[in-house]
Amino acid sequence: MCVYRHTHPHACHAHYGRNLIEGPVEGRQDMAGDEELTLLGLWASPFVIRARIALNLKGLSYGYTEESLYDKSDLLVRSNPVHKKVPVLIHNGKPVCESQNIVSYVDEVFPGSGQSILPSDPYDRAVARFWASYVDDKLYSTWVPVFRGSTSKERVEAATRVIAVLETFEQRAFGGCSRSNGGRAMAAFFGGDSVGLVDVVLGSLLGWLQATEAICGVKVIDAARTPLVAAWAERFRAIDGVKEVIPDVARLVEYNKGRRARLGLPLLLPSVELLQ
Repeated sequence: MCVYRHTHPHACHAHYGRNLIEGPVEGRQDMAGDEELTLLGLWASPFVIRARIALNLKGLSYGYTEESLYDKSDLLVRSNPVHKKVPVLIHNGKPVCESQNIVSYVDEVFPGSGQSILPSDPYDRAVARFWASYVDDKLYSTWVPVFRGSTSKERVEAATRVIAVLETFEQRAFGGCSRSNGGRAMAAFFGGDSVGLVDVVLGSLLGWLQATEAICGVKVIDAARTPLVAAWAERFRAIDGVKEVIPDVARLVEYNKGRRARLGLPLLLPSVELLQ
């Protein structure tokens, strides 16, 4: 097991073979009382990143155990026997599965910690959940062939479709739930003047969206096509508790290469011809 503190992300003492992160990120509050939180995850997973962002924004101290796709721990299998997937948040011994469920759970169970992620108004909450579902159901599913496509053409076409999805998102979601000053001005985040559910859900994909250009040659977050999304992405990535958990592009590209090799897929460097 590799143990280190969040405030020193590169300090690591090897022990056993899985990773456990302990202690609060700098600036966090420690959890009150005898609460115990442990997140089972995988560093490259946007769904795990989503859960980590939510925990960080709530100011909660938690343990983090890095899982392996190829050697899942008994704890993971016991905690999520249906899907056997990360993320799983274990709260005082009780598992909570699925990333959006985890985000909602920590916001509801720890209302006095950090900032609120879900809107208090029922209608605003419903709108936020609609767009959060849109991110997973439409944006992420459209992007998946960029990661797993068997041909360069398939990857480029998928990335092009992602741009179209982001254009719809910018036109509809920013107008629908990103307002401040009583709805008279565009806010900095989808949650208004502070980060909310849609920011957390979309923001967890930023690393992979920005790595798409290096993977297949298509820039999907482009200020020329989606200026509001591009400006939002810069603001969101700079937030404490977010910037620490979104992996850099080079690391994600190497991960993609390794996963493609394990899946028996060709490397497929970006094709100049397909981009013309």
